[in-house]
Amino acid sequence: MYATYNEMEGRRPYTLRKRGEQLEATRRRITEATIDLHRTVGPAATQITEIARRAGVQRRTVYNHFPDDASLFAACSAEWRASHPAPDPRPWLELDQPGERLRRALPELYGWYRETEPMTANVLRDAELLPALGAIVDDGLRAYLDAVRTMLAAPFHARGRRRARIDAATRAAVDFHFWKMLAPLGDVDAAVLAAALVEHAAKR
Repeated sequence: MYATYNEMEGRRPYTLRKRGEQLEATRRRITEATIDLHRTVGPAATQITEIARRAGVQRRTVYNHFPDDASLFAACSAEWRASHPAPDPRPWLELDQPGERLRRALPELYGWYRETEPMTANVLRDAELLPALGAIVDDGLRAYLDAVRTMLAAPFHARGRRRARIDAATRAAVDFHFWKMLAPLGDVDAAVLAAALVEHAAKR
């Protein structure tokens, strides 16, 4: 028996919803496969063929969802940030003393660096090679660290040459590669040492 017009119309939203769910599931598999590759081999070494293989789709399906590097990097960045959020700097503002603020903020930042080390190292390295990735890093991680650096330097109320020294020291203290050099000490001891560097810059 043929379906009535009302029955057909009733099925349409269900069909469209299922189609949308399937597309979203495919997009998620592609994004997750790409994130895993970025974390293990890095964005520059990630191949579309391998993304497709891991996601269980064809190459053209990857391009249908993400027609260029920028769209794929943006989706991966958003997913990664959602599952590995950077420390919230707002509680740090409640500490007016510069030393207290440094010793509260830096261990949290360094703990996040340790949690995300493979991905952060690969992304920062390859951002120099891939302009689309570099733009995302500039607007994301680097902008965040600039805001943190400003927040840590502000309580010193310094000007002129002293301000320049403090800015340079805080820039080093929040830098991922600086943390990697101190990481063998443990994040708490590394943070104490980095805070002492900034405080020393403020005294000269």
